[in-house]
Amino acid sequence: MSAALSAAQIEAAVDAQAAVLGLVLAPEHRPGVLQYYALAAGMAELVQGLPLGPHDEPAPVFTPVSPGAGA
Repeated sequence: MSAALSAAQIEAAVDAQAAVLGLVLAPEHRPGVLQYYALAAGMAELVQGLPLGPHDEPAPVFTPVSPGAGA
C-alpha cells in the first residue's frame, strides 16, 4: 500500500485535472474540492490495498437499483 497523498500532491492533482478538463474552480469552491479529492484518494488507497484473487471478478453487468428498492 502506498503512502497517503500530501496536501501539495492533492492540490497539484486537482489543478492539473481541472486544467485538462477545462474547468475553472471558483476560489470559494476550492477548499471543498480539495477536501473531497483527499477523501476519494483515501478510499482508493483502501481499495487498492486489498488482495484480489481469481474469484474476484467484476460483475459483467451493472444494474442500478432505485434508492428505495433495497430498504
